[in-house]
Amino acid sequence: MKECNVKNNTQNCNCTWEPCSRKGVCCECLQYHWSRDELPACFFPDDVEKTYDRSLRRFIDIYKDRV
Repeated sequence: MKECNVKNNTQNCNCTWEPCSRKGVCCECLQYHWSRDELPACFFPDDVEKTYDRSLRRFIDIYKDRV
C-alpha cells in the first residue's frame, strides 16, 4: 500500500476547519465525512467550503448544471 503523503495533501487541502485532526489524511477525511452523509472540503469551491455545509445536497446543487 502506498504511504499517505500528508505534507503534499495538506498543501492542497482547502479545509478551513482548523482543529481538524484529519487534515492531509485524505482516507480518514473521506471516511469521516461519508459516515455523516457529507463530502470533504476539497469537493467544494472555497466560498462554499467556508460555510461548512458539506452536505450531498449542497454538492448536487452546486454541480447539477455542469456537464
